Parts: sequence; C-alpha cells; structure tokens
Amino acid sequence: MIARLVGWSGRNPFLVLFATAFLAVAGIWAVRNTPLDAIPDLSDVQVIVYTEMPGQAAQVVEDQVTYPLATALLSVPRARVVRAFSYFGVSFLYVVFEDGTDIYWARSRVLEYLNGAAGRLPTSVTPVLGPDASGVGWVYQYVLRSETEPLVELRALQDWDLRYRVAATPGVAEVASVGGYVRQYQVVADPVRLRGYGIGLAELREAIRAATGEA
Repeated sequence: MIARLVGWSGRNPFLVLFATAFLAVAGIWAVRNTPLDAIPDLSDVQVIVYTEMPGQAAQVVEDQVTYPLATALLSVPRARVVRAFSYFGVSFLYVVFEDGTDIYWARSRVLEYLNGAAGRLPTSVTPVLGPDASGVGWVYQYVLRSETEPLVELRALQDWDLRYRVAATPGVAEVASVGGYVRQYQVVADPVRLRGYGIGLAELREAIRAATGEA
C-alpha cells in the first residue's frame, strides 16, 4: 500500500504539490479563523440574583426574601434549577438554565419575574441581578497607591473616575471597589442648642436632606 502510494506520488508530482499547497493554505486559514480558548467555558448558563437586607438574621432573610424569590423564579421558562442561599443580611439565588440558552434572554426573563415578585418582598428590599459574566471569568485586581494622597482621595478617584474607565473596557462585566475610606460628611448635633432654638432632630434631618439633595 505504501509502495503504491509512493509510486503514484512520483508519477504525479503536480498533483502532490497542489495538494500540499492546498493543505498549507487551509491550515493557515484554520489557524487564523478558528476560535481558540485556553480555558473552555463549560459552566452552566446562570443568572445570579443578589439581595441585601442589612441587619437581619439568616432565618429572617430566608423567610422574607429567599423563599418568595425562589418560588417565583422556579417558573422561569427554560430554568433547570434554582439554588438559594441565605446569609446574615444577604440572599443569593442562582437560576441555572438549559444548555444553549442565550444569557441575555435568560437575564431578561429573570428580571420580568423579579418585577412580579416585588410585591411579596419587604418595602426596603430591592433584588438586583449579578454581572453578566461566566462562571470561569477572570478576576483582575489592582491597587491604588500614593505617597502624598490620603486613602479617602484614592477611594474618590476610584469611585468617580477609574471605575468608569475600566467598566468601559470590552470584556469587563463589573468593577467592585474594596478598601479605602468612602467620602462622607457627618453632622454632630448639640441637643442643648437645638432645644434652645426649638428644633428637633427630625427637623434637622429633613433640613440637611433638603439642602444636600439634587434638583
């Protein structure tokens, strides 16, 4: 078999060169156009629902937030399973969809069902969707350092400038700030002077809110 193949190749050099050139061109095209991934994404199509309920025990979060949301999300079309976790002051729900489901279609369906379940939640609770990132996405961390600027200025730079620039980068799903000092203003009230002016704490709070609100 091999001897006949070698003999045929010797008698037809043009066809051999043509086949070799064709395979070389096809190989170059495949290398340039075939999508390759060093870490294949084999994770499930899932949507994360995150809800904060500050100061409440895990059992309270389970009864008032996690259970109503889980029962509502069980009927989402093409949802395969709903995994729910309740912790101190926070609730997580993972809605896992069937393979091949478009992630943006899944997020829109989950958002619709969350709007329908909002009436069953406490008034101060607002569930939000997690970032539209895969379960095998990379996490990149960076640190802001300065020899002259205090931590509050670095945190302000991160929150009001850098995070928006990074979020606009293609492929970035979410930018979370950790550490530093968040800029805030505190008002220390003197009860004696307030009583002398006939002003209560509620009136002071409303005056500060009206003076600092945007209009």
